Amino acid sequence: MTGAWIPLAAVGTPLLTGIVIFLLADWRVALRTALNLSGAFVKLVLVAVMLRGVANGYDYSVRVAIVPGLDIVLITDALALLFLTLSAGLWALTTIYAVGYLENAPHRSRFFGFFSLCIVATTGIALAGNLFTLFVFYEILTLVTYPLVIHRGTREALAAGRVYLRYTLAGGAVLLFAVAWSHALAGPHDFVAGGYLRELGTDQRLSLTLLFGALIAGFGVKAALFPLHGWLPAAMVAPAPVSALLHAVAVVKAGAFAIIRVVYDVFGVEFAEALGVLGPLAVLSAFTILYGSLRALAQDELKKRLAYSTVSQVSYIVLGVAVLGPLSTIGALVHLVNQGLMKITLFLSAGNLAETLGVHHVHEMNGVGRRMPLTMAAFTIGALGMIGVPPTAGFVTKIYLGTGAAEAGQWWVIVILAASSLLNACYFLPILYSAWFQPQTAPWPHEHGTGFDAKATLLVPVLFSAAFALGVGLFADTPVSPLEWAKLISQREFGYAR
Repeated sequence: MTGAWIPLAAVGTPLLTGIVIFLLADWRVALRTALNLSGAFVKLVLVAVMLRGVANGYDYSVRVAIVPGLDIVLITDALALLFLTLSAGLWALTTIYAVGYLENAPHRSRFFGFFSLCIVATTGIALAGNLFTLFVFYEILTLVTYPLVIHRGTREALAAGRVYLRYTLAGGAVLLFAVAWSHALAGPHDFVAGGYLRELGTDQRLSLTLLFGALIAGFGVKAALFPLHGWLPAAMVAPAPVSALLHAVAVVKAGAFAIIRVVYDVFGVEFAEALGVLGPLAVLSAFTILYGSLRALAQDELKKRLAYSTVSQVSYIVLGVAVLGPLSTIGALVHLVNQGLMKITLFLSAGNLAETLGVHHVHEMNGVGRRMPLTMAAFTIGALGMIGVPPTAGFVTKIYLGTGAAEAGQWWVIVILAASSLLNACYFLPILYSAWFQPQTAPWPHEHGTGFDAKATLLVPVLFSAAFALGVGLFADTPVSPLEWAKLISQREFGYAR
């Protein structure tokens, strides 16, 4: 159909960028940088075109038959574009950051090639129009992120890569079984607002309940739901741009996004509630929220503290999905964006500290705010957002999740949110106190240069992401905000009134 080339171009742009970059020698720095930035820019333009079209009711969907009954389907509904916009925007920021971070590192063409392929997979997941397409790109994501996790090639990195593969390939096997089971029960189906499995009714309650569990388990690995989260802290041996990619742009977000599709477009939230599967999902996500926060408290290594924070924070999305009602749904959807902005700010800030001063641990951060004030200002915005301090992005999320829980009569969810905010404060505020108010007690572990803060290619992306994380809270009620787009999704695709 007219316009079908646009979603294909959205997938093809990072694919072409990655293929060409693989062919470049490491010393072709300027050409590789130009390719990275131009690919990211073209992707942003394509997303802007689709956003405008979908807002005006236009459809850019495309279908490619693989074998009879199995089609690759790309759709551009409002939910797809929420995730796609996040990945496109953060790809651009992370690319700029990675160029500076890996300035003198070996194997840069390999890194940026797989980095681009990772965005291909994320784009496919965002635009997937059925379970088969979602599964294909979901497994491609596993394969192309593995080389990024082990990029440094150290023994620790290779061990972390093995852990990552064990979790994700096992989850992929469960997911393949679940997709095949879904096809056996209902035949091939595109995603349908309200869910296509509801047509089967509750007569097959046991089979559908087990299918729901299998789909959540398969997607829950990348979403880092307990007890499927073990790969995430281990993967923190990867370079800072990879950590940001895993936590904010691609992997954990892919899992959370897929769970949203399962609940709303495969089962349908009301049918899932009738089957009795949303209650257990809410309890599991609530436990993961508290577990991740408690584990974060015990971590002295900064990136591991942030990793366990991700385990906790991503489960807010799942919790919002599992609480039946429009406001909790909006909270879950907007947190898909808000958590990404806050988390990328935190990880890129941590990367600045490591690259500029050699600071990797919380106990090394005394006085670092005076040495790197802009980096720590960005980190502070991200940390306060995670706690839920107004007017940050995290405050918007927690207001909608809490109000949605009250609307649904599930007051225990508010207790979980309050406890989580308290725990977030317990593991973030001591960092901020040490950085801003404690004197430096020892030389920085490995200081590189004596300039003001970090170098520009590392500092600028962090400041932009921090500004966005603050801006989506300050301007949440403006027509172009993620919150307004989440309201549009809840109305147009899930049938909730705005």
